[in-house]
Amino acid sequence: MGSQPKLCILFSRQEIDATVSRLAAEISQSYGDKHPLMLGILKGSFMFLADLVRRLDFPLEVDFIGLSSYGKDKQSSGKIKVTQPLRSPIKNKEVLVIEDIVDTGRTTAFLLDYLRQQKPASLKLCALTDKPARRQVPVPIDYLGFTVPDKFLVGYGLDWDEKYRNLPDLYIIEDKD
Repeated sequence: MGSQPKLCILFSRQEIDATVSRLAAEISQSYGDKHPLMLGILKGSFMFLADLVRRLDFPLEVDFIGLSSYGKDKQSSGKIKVTQPLRSPIKNKEVLVIEDIVDTGRTTAFLLDYLRQQKPASLKLCALTDKPARRQVPVPIDYLGFTVPDKFLVGYGLDWDEKYRNLPDLYIIEDKD
C-alpha cells in the first residue's frame, strides 16, 4: 500500500449522524424496557456503537467480541478468527449485535450461530451498512443504516489494513489504476 489510495466520499458525517439517530429511535422503541446487551464487533463497529449508545436513554450493557476475516487484504479470506472472545454471559439476555458492515454474510452468520448456542432471550442485528451484492450467506438485518455498493469502504471505524478508521465520513477506496 505504498501510495495513498484515492478516497471518494459515500456518506458524510452529517448523513451518518442522521442515520444513527434514526436507528437509535427504532432501537428505543424495541428495547426501551428490556435492558439489552449491545454487542459490538471489533474493531469496525466501535465508532458506530459509541455514537449509537449515547443516543439511547435506557439501561443497557456493552460488550465486545473480536472477529476477523480480512487481514491485510481488501477481500475476505473466508476464514473467520475470533480475536477477542465474548466476556459477558448472554444466556436469557436480550442481545443486539452492532456490526459495521454485512458483506458476504459469512462472518455475521458465524457470529449469530455462535451466539444462538448460548441461548439469549432474543438476538437481533443492527448494521450500519449492508453490501447485498456480495452476499453469500443470508443474514437477517433487523436495523439497517445504509445499503452500499460493491466497493471497499473505509472511515467511521471501517479500515483497510488498520488504516483510515479515524475518518469521520464513509469513503469508497478507488484504485488509481
